[in-house]
Amino acid sequence: MAKIGYARVPARSQNDDTQIDELTGYGCDKIFTDKASGKLAARPELDKALDWLRAGDVLVITRLSRAMRSLKHLLALADELRERGIDLVVLRQHIDTTTPAGRLVFHVLGAIDEFQRELIIEGTREGLDAARARGRTGGRMYQATGPDGKRLHTVAEIAQTAGIHRTTVYDYLKKEG
Repeated sequence: MAKIGYARVPARSQNDDTQIDELTGYGCDKIFTDKASGKLAARPELDKALDWLRAGDVLVITRLSRAMRSLKHLLALADELRERGIDLVVLRQHIDTTTPAGRLVFHVLGAIDEFQRELIIEGTREGLDAARARGRTGGRMYQATGPDGKRLHTVAEIAQTAGIHRTTVYDYLKKEG
């Protein structure tokens, strides 16, 4: 039985020391690390870790959010691991799918994580809808310029008007190009 660790750090932070320390401390035989955003589908090192695993092995991660993008992805991964006879251990959330209680906790926490994400998205949409109802939209507000040619609104002002966080505005602007 091999313990295979997987770590993911956001590309901007580039520091995986804590995760590596935890995985090493747990006794992982090999550790794969991706440096990418959690929302991106491409996780080449996770794919390599999954290819490396064999029946009887254990995939070890520090937190559910390190390996999963959504509840759908989480459940698909859990099904794949179960079909292949591979267990999952999540260190910080004390999940160990080798036990019935661990499997239950795994599914409940995954559902809660997805629910929380959906609430954030819903709140963002409501804030943007409210701003649009007042004739304001994030992209248009950001593009608007005054007589001096400078932006009329800062990202902080747009976020406050829409009732959302600044990073949400930046994410929206990035998607809009």
